[in-house]
Amino acid sequence: MSQIIIGLIIANVLMSIKGFSDPVFFERYKFQVQRVLGGEKIRMISSGFLHVDWLHLGFNMYALYLFGKVVDSSFGTLNFVLIYFASLLAGSMYSLYQHKKEPYYSAVGASGAVSGIIFSSILLYPSMELIMLPIPVPIPGYVFGIGYLLYSIYGMKNQVGNIGHSAHLGGAIGGYLITLVLRPSVIANHTIMVGIMALIITGLFFFGDKLNR
Repeated sequence: MSQIIIGLIIANVLMSIKGFSDPVFFERYKFQVQRVLGGEKIRMISSGFLHVDWLHLGFNMYALYLFGKVVDSSFGTLNFVLIYFASLLAGSMYSLYQHKKEPYYSAVGASGAVSGIIFSSILLYPSMELIMLPIPVPIPGYVFGIGYLLYSIYGMKNQVGNIGHSAHLGGAIGGYLITLVLRPSVIANHTIMVGIMALIITGLFFFGDKLNR
C-alpha cells in the first residue's frame, strides 16, 4: 500500500477520533449548508475527514484501501491525490447545490472522495469482479458502477436511509470525469460503459433539481 493511501487513512482516523470526543471540533468542521454559504468554505474539505462513528470510518477506509491501490498504481501519487480531493470537493459542491434551501443540512464522511476513487478504478478495469454483501455472487465492476449511480439517484429522490447520497453521487461524477481527462483512452476501450454513465450523469444535470421535490 502506497504512502499516500496510508497518510490519508491516518489523517481520517486522527481527525475522526478528535471529532468523536470533541463535539465543538466536530461542529466547527462538519459540512453545513448555512455555514458554507456564510463563507466557511473549509468545511467542504474538512468534513471529508470526519465520521459519525467507527463503522462509518471503517467502511470508508476499507473501500479506500481496496480501490485506492488500483488508482494509485495506474496514475501515480500526484494524480491519485488530484482525483481524491477533486472528488471530495465535487461531492460537497453537489450536496450544496442539492440542499441549498436547507440551511441546517449537514454531513460528514470521506464517501464523496472514496466514491470518486471507486469510479476511477471501475473505469480503468470495468471487468473487475466485486462481491457486495449480502449478495455472495461476483458482479462486474461496470454493473456495480451503473447500479451505484441509479441507486444514489433513487436515494436522493426518496431520502433512503441516513445517507448523504448527494455527496456519493457528486464524488462519483468527479472521479468519472477526471479519470476520462487523465486517461482518454478509456473512452475508446470501454465506449458503451462510458456512454451509459454519461447519459445518466447528463440526465442528472438536467433533472437533478427535481430530485428533492
